[in-house]
Amino acid sequence: MYRNMQTAVWRRVASGLGCVLAWGLVLAASAAAPSEPSREGLTPAQIDTLVERTMAAYPIPGIAVGVVAGGQLVYAKGFGVRARSGAERVDADSLFGIGSNTKAFTAAALALLVDEGKLSWDDRVIDHLPDFRMWDPWVTREFTIRDLLTHRSGLNTGAGDLMFVPQTDFSRAEMIRGLRHLKPVSSFRAEFAYDNLLYAVAGEIVPAVTGKSWEDFVGERILGPLGMDGCAVSPARSSGTNRASPHVITDGKPREVPLLDVEAVNPAGSIVCSVNGIARWVETQLANGALPDASGARLFSKEQSEEMWRPQTFIPVSDPLQRLTRTHFTAYGFGWVLEDYQGYLRVSHNGGLPGMVTHVGMLPELGVGVIVLTNQMEPGALPAIALPILDAYAGAPARDWLALVQGKLKAREAELRATSAARAPARPRQTVDPASLDAVVGRYVDAWRGEASIVREGKGLVIRISRTEGLTGPLEPVAPGLFIARWTDRTMEADAYVRFEQDFTGKVTGFRMQAVSDLTDFSYDFEDLDFRRRP
Repeated sequence: MYRNMQTAVWRRVASGLGCVLAWGLVLAASAAAPSEPSREGLTPAQIDTLVERTMAAYPIPGIAVGVVAGGQLVYAKGFGVRARSGAERVDADSLFGIGSNTKAFTAAALALLVDEGKLSWDDRVIDHLPDFRMWDPWVTREFTIRDLLTHRSGLNTGAGDLMFVPQTDFSRAEMIRGLRHLKPVSSFRAEFAYDNLLYAVAGEIVPAVTGKSWEDFVGERILGPLGMDGCAVSPARSSGTNRASPHVITDGKPREVPLLDVEAVNPAGSIVCSVNGIARWVETQLANGALPDASGARLFSKEQSEEMWRPQTFIPVSDPLQRLTRTHFTAYGFGWVLEDYQGYLRVSHNGGLPGMVTHVGMLPELGVGVIVLTNQMEPGALPAIALPILDAYAGAPARDWLALVQGKLKAREAELRATSAARAPARPRQTVDPASLDAVVGRYVDAWRGEASIVREGKGLVIRISRTEGLTGPLEPVAPGLFIARWTDRTMEADAYVRFEQDFTGKVTGFRMQAVSDLTDFSYDFEDLDFRRRP
C-alpha cells in the first residue's frame, strides 16, 4: 500500500502500486512460447537456493515463502531473522504486515454482503454513506461501490495518503471527509491511478450495512472461518509475539523502524499474517470461494469469485512485458491485478508498508499460488523469488529473474535520478537575506491536510506540518522563494521542494510542494497540497 513497492521506481514505472503492477513493466527480454506446464514446479531445494541467493543479493533480514499447489500448501519456510537486532528466526508462522494485500479481503467482505443480497456492486456510495463527497458533485452522485475498488476515481496516484504517511493522528472519518477537497487530475473512470483512501471508504460500507466494524466483520467472517490462525485484521488486534520487524535502508544498511499504524485506513492495508495463514486464503481463492476443508461450505460464491477477478480498469502494458511473459493485457479487478501470463491468467497483488513488501500471486488454471513476505523495503526480491516458481509450473523457460530485476531496476533508478537532477536549481543559494526569511514565517492551512507552520530557528527556517512528528525539518534555500524541506527523519527519503507564492503587492500568500526526487514513494503526495496563509 503506501510504500507500495514499491519504492518510487515502481510508482513511476508502473503507475502506482507500491506498487501493485506486474514487475515485467520494467524488464526487457525475449520469451519463447511456453512448453507443456510442469505440475511439479521447483523442488524445495531449488526454492531454498532461490531465496538464499536473493537474500545474498539484497540486505533483507528475513523472508517467508509459501507455495500452494493441488489444493494444499506444498512449501512453507522462513529464512533469516525477524529483526536485524535479534536472533529470532523467521518461520512459516511469523507475522508480517501485508499492506495492500489487505485490499482483496475488503473486496471479499463486500462480496459476502452481495451474496446475502444486502448490497450490489453498482449501488451508489451515497445511498449507504450519505456524507460521502468527492470534489465534483456529479462524480459524488454517480460513484458506486465498484468505483471504490477499481482505482479509476480521477484522483492523483496516492491522493490524500499524507493523512496517514508518515504516522499521523487523523481518524478514518477525517480522512474520508478530506476526499471532497482533493482535486481530480483526470476524468472520472478514465484512467488507472492507485489509491488507498477509497478502500477506507469501501470498508465503511460494511458497518453501514451490517452494524459491525470492518475489523470485526473481516475477523469474524473471513479470518475465523478460514482458520487463519495467528493472523489479525491489524497489529493492534494481534496477540502473537512471532512478528517480523520492518527495516529500511539508511546509509546503506537495514535499519529497524516501527510498523506504520494505518488504523484510519485499515481496509486498505492493515492485516498482519503469516505464510501458513495466507495459504488458507490462497487455497480459498483458487477454489473460487470454497473453504479449505472437507465441509463443502463456501466463504463466497463462485459468481462473486469471478466478479472479483473480472477486469474493471485496464492498465497500459509495456512492450517489454509482452515480450517477456507473453502478456497482452493488465487490468485491475476488485483488490487484484489481472493479466495473461505465459498463456494463463495471473491473479496477483503486492503490498507495501515502510520496511515491508509482500506478494501474493496465483495461476488459477494451474491451481498454483505463491506467497512472498519480506521485512525490508526491497521490491526487487519479490519477482526474483515468485516468478521463477510460477514459470516452473507454467512450463516457461527458466530465467535468471534476479539478474534481470537487478539490472533493470538499477537502470531505471539511474534514469529517475537523472531526471530529478535535471530539474533541480542550477546553484543553491549560499546566503539569504534575513528579511526574505521573515517574509515567509507564519501559519498556513491546506483544506484536506490541515495546518503547517514556518518558523525561524537560529539563522534559518523550519517547516512543521501538523498532526505528525514526521513532517518537520529545516528549510534549505535554493533560489528566491524556493526551499527544500530536509525532513529530520531521514528514513523517509522524501525531501520536498517548498515554493512560496506572492500576490501583486509582494506579500507571501501560500506555498506548494513537490518531491525533490522521482524516487520518492507516491504516498508522499506533496503535489496535492495547496497551503494558504492564515491572516
